[in-house]
Amino acid sequence: MKRLFDLIVVMVAGMLFAIPMFALAIAVWLSSKGPILYWSQRIGKGNAVFNMPKFRTMRIETPVLPSHLLENPDVYLTPIGSFLRRSSLDELPQLWCILRGDMSVVGPRPALSNQQDLIDARTAKGIHLVKPGLTGWAQVNGRDEIELAKKVQLDYEYLDKKSLIFDLYVVLLTFYKVVKREGIKH
Repeated sequence: MKRLFDLIVVMVAGMLFAIPMFALAIAVWLSSKGPILYWSQRIGKGNAVFNMPKFRTMRIETPVLPSHLLENPDVYLTPIGSFLRRSSLDELPQLWCILRGDMSVVGPRPALSNQQDLIDARTAKGIHLVKPGLTGWAQVNGRDEIELAKKVQLDYEYLDKKSLIFDLYVVLLTFYKVVKREGIKH
């Protein structure tokens, strides 16, 4: 049932956001040099590595680190990078990963392949056995503002609560949080 939910969401979102995604791709291309999409290696179900796209929000010379570990992430943002991040529109290309089956609409956000502390903590709690999501329980409960231990605790809570109804609740809460721009640092 979850896979069917994912496919329906991807089809609807694909139709709704096709033109805006095309416009965003042009805006990224025109606003700074480099590729339109940024592909990063992420950790998926069973700790398998997969490539995940985002609209590029950082300059091409940015160190490959999670944004919160950069000394001053704002200096690396492209002219439209801050807008894309605050609006979460940079995440739209991940619909491709949901369609491919690497991700789900709702689940723990996929760790970067160099976030070994997060990967280890999730593995210890069995969270690695769930597909990562475009959004998740930790995302709607703090996103960039929560510490690793709290993020893992919320991801673990998701394992107990996951259901189609709960996933729908998380999706609706995600829209609310994105509109209010809660939990976004840069």
